[in-house]
Amino acid sequence: MRDFIDSNMNLQLLRLSFFVLLIGMIVVTGCNEEEQPSQSLEINSIQVQNQDLLDGLATGVELNAPIIISFNLPISSTDLSSSITIKDQDGQNIGIEINTFNQNKNISIYPSENYQHYSTYTLTFTNLPSEDGSVEFSATDFSFQTIAGSLVMESIISDGNDLTKSGTQKDISLNLDIQVRFSAGLDEQTINSDNVFLKWKGIKIPINTAIRENLLTITAKEPLKYWNEYELVLDSAIKGIGAYAFGGFQKAFITELDSSYKFEEISDDALLTKIQEQTFKYFWDYGHPTSGLSRERLNSGETVTIGGSGFGVMSIIVGIERGFISREEGVNRWLKIVNFLQTKADRFHGVWPHWLNGETGATRPFSTYDDGGDLVESAFMLQGLLTVRQYLDDQNTKEAEIISKINELWNEVEWDWYQQNGQNVLYWHWSANHDWQMNMRVTGWNESLIVYLLAASSTTHTIDKAVYTNGWARNGGMANGNSYYDIELPLGYSYGGPLFFTHYSFLGLDPRNLSDQYANYWTQNVNHSKINYSYCVDNPKNYLGYSSACWGLTASDNYQGYSAHSPTNDLGVITPTAAISSIPYTPEESMKAIRFFYYLMGDRIFGDYGFKDAFAPKEGWYASSYLAIDQGPIILMIENYRTGLLWDLFMLAPEVQNGLDKLGFTYE
Repeated sequence: MRDFIDSNMNLQLLRLSFFVLLIGMIVVTGCNEEEQPSQSLEINSIQVQNQDLLDGLATGVELNAPIIISFNLPISSTDLSSSITIKDQDGQNIGIEINTFNQNKNISIYPSENYQHYSTYTLTFTNLPSEDGSVEFSATDFSFQTIAGSLVMESIISDGNDLTKSGTQKDISLNLDIQVRFSAGLDEQTINSDNVFLKWKGIKIPINTAIRENLLTITAKEPLKYWNEYELVLDSAIKGIGAYAFGGFQKAFITELDSSYKFEEISDDALLTKIQEQTFKYFWDYGHPTSGLSRERLNSGETVTIGGSGFGVMSIIVGIERGFISREEGVNRWLKIVNFLQTKADRFHGVWPHWLNGETGATRPFSTYDDGGDLVESAFMLQGLLTVRQYLDDQNTKEAEIISKINELWNEVEWDWYQQNGQNVLYWHWSANHDWQMNMRVTGWNESLIVYLLAASSTTHTIDKAVYTNGWARNGGMANGNSYYDIELPLGYSYGGPLFFTHYSFLGLDPRNLSDQYANYWTQNVNHSKINYSYCVDNPKNYLGYSSACWGLTASDNYQGYSAHSPTNDLGVITPTAAISSIPYTPEESMKAIRFFYYLMGDRIFGDYGFKDAFAPKEGWYASSYLAIDQGPIILMIENYRTGLLWDLFMLAPEVQNGLDKLGFTYE
């Protein structure tokens, strides 16, 4: 019994203990639930264009970019507009559209209308409740800045010229007035000499600027230079009101021609005389003091040129006849020249080199292997000397001496040596050091007809007609026969080549009635000149300056060096000697060019020795150089146009007449 009672009591105690433990657990659990704090509502991220506003100010935000917000707890979607606001930089609320997603843990916010450019906005949360309403969230100063707007240049006009057109604009007024209209008002602080400027050859030109809202006016403080290329720069640092960004703008343009006369107007006859007189000074005043020969070019020092000196000795005839010098002065200069040529100047089988030292007479190599006789340059010299000989009076002692020396020089030329071992062609060069290394045949059509005529005219070292026929004429291979600008060209290259082809051989050789089986040479030269003129008027490459008054392509200096300019080698370079020296062939066209070159461009291209060598308006380049071979034809061909003097004299030489007959020319 006692055992039963003890057992029963133990069971009751066990039940009581379990009950107490259970009650304790309930109490403890109840106490834990009562003490646990509620979870806070927090933002995980505020994303706008891959930037998180939690990290600070976001910049460069597009005007309609959405803001995506992520919370740690679902939020209430009821009346969010009262809890979420976006204000502009003036503190004004802007309209927004708010959407929830991802079980109300995410919000997207869009502006009802686009934000303003380059403005700062602030996102604010006020008493934003959780979904169950148990907690609320407030925060401020989540800011972002929108992109700068584009400042667009709507137009840029200068005296009716639209500078937005492609290519370099021409004929812009010298009194510059450019109107630039933008899409928004301009920030005046950004319109300064660093951001708006004009350049000429890399140098900034002083300008004035004026602003009226979105209109920028640009004027030059002084008139611009005519026929020059300038560059206008509007830098990207220019801003509109509200910091609108600008993409920048650069434009090259070329100014118009200054139509005012640079010199006092005189008669055409007086103008031709003035040009001859000024050009003559190159050969007279700038001739080498020791030899009397013509320097190759301005500032060539001791270097004199044989071909150009041949033109120079002929120019002395013009100088005497026009009264620029006395006959005695001219005779004394000729005597100095022939003495130097005979006693000092290097010769190679009677032929002079292209260049000489004007002091010593020693050869100055024209190129690596060209350090010997130059048959073509020597022919130009002999054309000049024979013309002088015909002008001189053999009854005058000093003049008779010059005649005798010229005859000796003439007779010593071994034309037949330059057939290179008896071939039916003449060769341009021979060198004691390099023999026939140059190996350049003199074949037509080019400037060298005078070479074959003089070789055939020689009484000591003549050539047969077969050399002319096979070598020069290439058995008719120099024929052209095509038409250019409806003008037929009997001989030579397409479009005729450079115009010196019509000058050098015809300074003494009279083409007026000259013909052989291949061409009438007056027709050849007239048509060649007219084709050159027509090409420049046509101006297929659209070079600045080319016109019926500004034309002429021939060999000369240029902005890259030197080249034989022609319609098939057109670099935009006008060479005054081309049109001027063609005056016998194109009198009206050439006289128009002469007036243009002198009156309208004389301040740039007419100087101490007449017209400078060349100019290229598109490049803003104007030569400072004078070349003997370009100055000579000017004075001589003007004289042939006016009086025919040099043609008449040269054609009187009996050897020349015999040479023409020998080669089958008619010339009366």
